[in-house]
Amino acid sequence: MSNTDKFRAARDLLLAARDDYDRARAEFTWPEFTDFNFAYDWFDAVAKDPKRADQPALILTEPDGSTARYSWAQLSHRSTQVARWLSDEGLQRGDTIILMLGNEVALWELMLAGMKLAAVIIPSTTQLVSADLADRIERGNANWVITSHEHVAKFDTVPGDYRIVQVRGEATEHTLDYAKSFDAPAEFSLQSPTLADENMLLYFTSGTTSLAKLVQHTHTSYTIGHLATMFWIGLEPGDVHLNVASPGWGKHAWSNFFGPWIAEATVFVYNYDRFDPLALMNQMDTENVTSFCAPPTVWRYLIQADLSALKTPPRKLVSAGEPLNAEVIDQVRTAWGQVIRDGYGQTETTVQIANSPGTEVKVGAMGRPMPGYVVELRNPTTGELAEVGEICLRLDPKPAGLMKGYFADPQKTEEALRGGVYHTGDIAERDEEGVLTYVGRADDVFKSSDYKLSPFELESVVLEHPAVAEVAVVPSPDPLKLSVPKAFVVLAANVEPSAAVAKDILGFCREQLAPYKRIRRLEFSQLPKTISGKIRRVELRLAEEEQQAKGAKPSGEYRDTDFPELKSLG
Repeated sequence: MSNTDKFRAARDLLLAARDDYDRARAEFTWPEFTDFNFAYDWFDAVAKDPKRADQPALILTEPDGSTARYSWAQLSHRSTQVARWLSDEGLQRGDTIILMLGNEVALWELMLAGMKLAAVIIPSTTQLVSADLADRIERGNANWVITSHEHVAKFDTVPGDYRIVQVRGEATEHTLDYAKSFDAPAEFSLQSPTLADENMLLYFTSGTTSLAKLVQHTHTSYTIGHLATMFWIGLEPGDVHLNVASPGWGKHAWSNFFGPWIAEATVFVYNYDRFDPLALMNQMDTENVTSFCAPPTVWRYLIQADLSALKTPPRKLVSAGEPLNAEVIDQVRTAWGQVIRDGYGQTETTVQIANSPGTEVKVGAMGRPMPGYVVELRNPTTGELAEVGEICLRLDPKPAGLMKGYFADPQKTEEALRGGVYHTGDIAERDEEGVLTYVGRADDVFKSSDYKLSPFELESVVLEHPAVAEVAVVPSPDPLKLSVPKAFVVLAANVEPSAAVAKDILGFCREQLAPYKRIRRLEFSQLPKTISGKIRRVELRLAEEEQQAKGAKPSGEYRDTDFPELKSLG
């Protein structure tokens, strides 16, 4: 059986069991390969199918409404042409490329071309500055950079022995002009197949609690592994899938590359300059989007708009990145008649745990382990199995979607894979039906008096207040209780910070939370985030410890004791 046929058989099993979680879990096993190349063995094979060749694989819509469509056959042809051109320019198998582009067709061409070359790609967000890029080039051993003309200057002060390919704009004497790839023959092949464990992608993690780690994914871990992602979203041939994620991060590859294309669905991208919920919904109607994925921040912005503006809501709604609170899920279900299904994974993996199609969604829960993943909860201290504990993945058998390891860091790799399991560093609890609910990062869970508190649980309550757009809860040092919960709040549009608003939010939380969980302190503030948009609670926590150590109440902080009338609430 060819690689294509073997991959298709595994894919088709999951398509057939799309609405039957138990069947998918029971019957699916990861297909095993000695060699595999997604670009050759899957994308090009689909592109040769007469039923699929001229169908759009990618649709890009710009802010002005102009739209470009790229068929499977076109992208297959162009990626081969680009691979040939880069090879002629000296790029060799195993070379490492910093790929820093926005949502433009060259990004997809180059991802496929990089695979065809058996090069190693480091996807990078265009938000990076020169210091970030110097770190990536040094730690990733990169010897090629491919970026657009507006970002070339960032490399002027970045040391290293690397060549720059410039996409768009007039090339300089120091850069190669990507436009010349259109003159290359569309003929290229490797001398030998890409092995299953050859590196294909290196991803820098978002670094919410420490210096970003460099994750190695192979030609199977981030291709075969995304069969689970396709299953979670419920993608099938003919779907039009929209994913709101920036290039450079793993989620972009999950839902703007592998997941949809494994399903033979169309990737749709709306290239907005500034997020506008109504404009986004208009484009979703125009392109008949059937499947939609967005992070919690985008979902929160959407529910502040008129959701009824979308005339043909997608049948498949998913969210990932951080847990989604019940308020958002309820409002979208009321307006669109569909439930947002949360999913959980990491840069180190594909989707591990999720609410899959056809299963009843427990609002606020992560869901159940995906086909091919065996999940255990372990006590972070003792390593024993627990009903509330660290999410760990069994390594016997090792799931295909798990990373190869951390690049050039055997110590971190060994630490993550100790004891026969992969340690995620995230805490969850399992109910009697096997459904998992996110508790928080092991580093984020804290004690108040003698109670363990989950920031996510408390944040979900605060977010239900109509004045709150975003929130992060961290422990605030307290001489009697060790610490008390403090909420850093970003207010909704047109709400001004004031003592009255603070009192109302604290009073609301007092009504909704048990006494030991109550928010005791509140501060209106912008939230520090990683480049990928994840809240850096560790930064807030450290700043809070430093501030409270001064012994005086911080300026701008409100406490429940400031409002005696709150005592009447119990």
